[in-house]
Amino acid sequence: MRAYLFVFALLLAIFGSIAGYMYRQFSALQAMDFSPPPITVGEAIARSESWSSPLEAVGTIAAVRGVELSTEESGEILAIDFVSGSYVEAGALLITLNDTVEQASRRRQMATLELAQLLYDRDKELIAKKSIPKSQYDRSTADLETAIASLAETEARLENKRIRAPFSGTVGLLNVKVGDYVEPGDPISTLQDLDELEVNFTLPVRHYPRLHPGLAISVRVAAFPGHIFRATLAALNSRADPSTRNLQLRATLQKGDGLLPGMFAQLTVDLARPTDLITVPETSISYSLHGNLVYVIEGSDSALHVTPRIVKTGESRDGRAAILDGLEAGERVVSAGQNKLSSGARIVVDESVQF
Repeated sequence: MRAYLFVFALLLAIFGSIAGYMYRQFSALQAMDFSPPPITVGEAIARSESWSSPLEAVGTIAAVRGVELSTEESGEILAIDFVSGSYVEAGALLITLNDTVEQASRRRQMATLELAQLLYDRDKELIAKKSIPKSQYDRSTADLETAIASLAETEARLENKRIRAPFSGTVGLLNVKVGDYVEPGDPISTLQDLDELEVNFTLPVRHYPRLHPGLAISVRVAAFPGHIFRATLAALNSRADPSTRNLQLRATLQKGDGLLPGMFAQLTVDLARPTDLITVPETSISYSLHGNLVYVIEGSDSALHVTPRIVKTGESRDGRAAILDGLEAGERVVSAGQNKLSSGARIVVDESVQF
């Protein structure tokens, strides 16, 4: 009996020691802090800004005065009086067509006119003396007017054999040569007044209520990277295109040195109506299919943590993104390092990261 009591006491002492040791170990583990260390992040302040409301468009540069040179009469080219790419004055002779037939017709009609004039002058004297009937005087008057009209018609056809510059400008490449036979509508060259340029472009018709002549427009072309040309909205079409629901517009370039008609242009139309928005750095926004979110910094400086918040984003400009809903001005947001964050994560702000 004493042996059993001894064994029982011994086992109790052993298991009691083990239980005490395990209790001390678990107590020590409970006292330990296993939470992850604070994550270092960058900080930015959501601020209120006033942004203009521009519209982006693409268009084509054109000359205010630009034409395709052609002819109204058919014929062989006898002379070319300009060089491709040269500047010509208004009225300058450019092309002369074969006018042999018209010249001969003109000489014949001038002779006819001289005869009609003589007969008319004679009949005018005779009718004053009542030596001829009134019908003969009327006939000579009609013959004179017919001769004058016929000569004018021939001179008009003769002038059509000469192609002149309708205005001052720069001619393009010559598409014909001396000896070629041309017909009405055949392209001979182009004439562009490069001193006055405009831009034709389109915008969705839903923007029509906000558009009016006089709006400022910025124009960019690939030929001059980084350079902005200034233009002014000059006119709006009176109807929308029923197939595309777009409205055609035209802007006048204030100074288009170096630009050529036909160039592709990117336009920014300033609607002159600034909008107050909340903006944050673009790096503050985490984009996902479930919604765009920012991590808002909360708590005191000694115990900061983050809370994810879904926001509605707008356009981006100069490295900042507009927040349309979900954030207030003055709130602190994470601007860098948010890929390591989760809801409630503790953070430390790195003051060297400035936005």
